Amino acid sequence: MKDLIATNGADGNDGEPGVIVLAYSGGLDTSAMIPWLKEHTGAEVIAMLADLGRVKDIPALLKKAEQAGAREAIAVDCKEEFAYNYILPALMANALYEEKYPLVSSLGRPLIAQKLVETAHAFGASAVAHGCTGKGNDQVRVEIGVRSLDPHLDVLAPARSGWPSREELIDYCAAHGVPTPLTKASPYSIDENLWGRTNECGLLEDPWLAPPEDAFAVTIAADDAPDEAQLVEVGFKRGVPVTLDGVELGLVDLIERIDAIGGAHGFGRVDMIENRLVGIKSREIYEVPGALALITAHKELEDLVLTRDLIHFKRTIEQKLADMIYEGQWFDPLTDACKAFLFSTQDRVTGTVRLRFFKGTCVAEGRQSPYTLYNYKLATYSKEDEFAHDAAAGFIELWGLPIEMWARVGKETAPAETARTT
Repeated sequence: MKDLIATNGADGNDGEPGVIVLAYSGGLDTSAMIPWLKEHTGAEVIAMLADLGRVKDIPALLKKAEQAGAREAIAVDCKEEFAYNYILPALMANALYEEKYPLVSSLGRPLIAQKLVETAHAFGASAVAHGCTGKGNDQVRVEIGVRSLDPHLDVLAPARSGWPSREELIDYCAAHGVPTPLTKASPYSIDENLWGRTNECGLLEDPWLAPPEDAFAVTIAADDAPDEAQLVEVGFKRGVPVTLDGVELGLVDLIERIDAIGGAHGFGRVDMIENRLVGIKSREIYEVPGALALITAHKELEDLVLTRDLIHFKRTIEQKLADMIYEGQWFDPLTDACKAFLFSTQDRVTGTVRLRFFKGTCVAEGRQSPYTLYNYKLATYSKEDEFAHDAAAGFIELWGLPIEMWARVGKETAPAETARTT
């Protein structure tokens, strides 16, 4: 038991915990973890499934947890909370880790940690458990989240301590009557929520191999996408996407609908070599059509309504927040400060962006806003041009004055050139 526990509280917990709350997904690892925890700790296991979107057949998953030996299996509907409290700040930050990854699992883990703590309190548990491995980022996100919310709870991480290989786990599940859809020939590790789908392991661990089509479930191949483009108008109000083609929708519904549109056109596949927080590189496959489409639309609208200096400075905060989220620091006060800044920039991010989906691409081809800073008569080169061209010469002279002075002084004080000998 002791080799499974990382004691986070100052006081710790003496003895064996009577109840453990497991962050349960219904996948291979957490399904096998129910009997594993019971065998190695003697504790009862509460399987907690946090529904952050895309979870299919929840009753079947809960039944599987009970078949695996859970004392109780519960599902917590977190979709609305996830959309408005986690996805939305990331969208306002146009957040992409290493300019590619829309932070799918990174955003979900702190909310799962929050629900673990809440469930532990409800059941009087002294410990929580997760299925993250010692190589992954998610262990950091979950455990720091738990420590931030209740440092007196112990956190069990069986996958860090002599955990069987994925091939062995398939045999273990079969021996314990735990159904699993995986096979040894296709041992993918998949995580998905409202913001996207992630996939790793198996054949994907060879960065030279192209991902096989069975690694994808949300997007079709670009070659198989429709031969006609689809135009979609996304309406924003103060940075929040609120309409799709003029129809007002809640955020969860809107994300799901645009995700389906993008996936049907082969848009949203990301194949990247990623720098993990623990110091290794990994090959990750993401399917994020809705996330990337909304980030594209939001950024285009910001380009229309925010000032140059605000946009340029905001990029610094955007990158910092993306890194903080990826590195498991959601509950850090700096994250709160970054979010406060981002929310303050969104007052005028209201308008509509027209996106064009076609053969694996999504581009903005139109944008409008009542707060637009684009002025036709200033930008045009036609006869309607009202730009003060005569002012340009004086502007250039003053703008370049510091550099000019630097050059003048350098030339006037430079030592005489000496002959070089070989």
